[in-house]
Amino acid sequence: MAMTQQVKSELATLEVAKPELRKAEVAALLRFANGLHIAGGRIVVEAELDTGAAARRLRTAIAELFGFTCEFVVITGSGLRRGTRYVVRLIRDGESLARQTGLIDPRGRPVRGLPIQVVSGGVDVSVAAWRGAFLAHGSLTEPGRSMALEVTCPGSEAALALVGAARRMGISAKAREVRGIDRVVIRDGDAISAMLTRLGAHETVLAWEDRRMRREVRASANRLANFDDANLRRSARAAVAAGARVKRALEILGEDIPDHLLEAGRLRLEHKQASLEELGQLHVPPLTKDAVAGRIRRLLATADKRASELGIPNTESGLSQEMIEDRD
Repeated sequence: MAMTQQVKSELATLEVAKPELRKAEVAALLRFANGLHIAGGRIVVEAELDTGAAARRLRTAIAELFGFTCEFVVITGSGLRRGTRYVVRLIRDGESLARQTGLIDPRGRPVRGLPIQVVSGGVDVSVAAWRGAFLAHGSLTEPGRSMALEVTCPGSEAALALVGAARRMGISAKAREVRGIDRVVIRDGDAISAMLTRLGAHETVLAWEDRRMRREVRASANRLANFDDANLRRSARAAVAAGARVKRALEILGEDIPDHLLEAGRLRLEHKQASLEELGQLHVPPLTKDAVAGRIRRLLATADKRASELGIPNTESGLSQEMIEDRD
């Protein structure tokens, strides 16, 4: 959760000058923090957040934009909820704030998605809405196979509204329900970087990209090492299998073997796990690996032909079952 806290700390100190963008952020923050409640037949605003900086930002914005003074309550964690929580509460003027932010319609009914002024706003308004949603219930996981930028949503309508806001920014996000909870998730690394940049978390982008690059470099190195190791094992097994066939070929042909094929066969038997290139260097004079491979193929083909004429087992009879399975 370290990167989540880093993003929220950076976003909570970001300066936004335009009132309409601040209002969009407040509306989204209250919506995604489940900030509207009914108490005694009237609407109360009570937003519970996990960072003090985000709570103070919300309280300040409400005071400066709408003129309402909210309570600020700190709840120390206990039991299952160990983390400290911060509550921004407005009781007497809660309905007025809800109307001004567009979180209830003219008939007093709660808006299930995002306010119409946010949904119909431009790119900057969409960015402000995403910033508020992330401050309320967002998370960012470390780069890797399970990397994700995620926002927990109060309902499917709010999730779809957030997906639409991301689309207006040119960023692909998906809404999904996990164990009965609606979420909006961005998993592509480049899309995560683009979203963080849009939100204004520039320092976090640099840190996240640095960790992402380091992880990708390590993963590439591991893949190459595993690939090289697998190739070495396959080459060694192939060399051992070729040695077994060459041994059988020499038994079949006896002394009736051309000298250049006999020399290639002997090198294969004496250096069972050497590569063809290494066998070529050991030959006097040195040969290319293709020349060595060609001579061994001719040796085996000649022996197989002789075995067929004599009606005896060919060179493959020298292979064990394990060698045959490896070759297949």
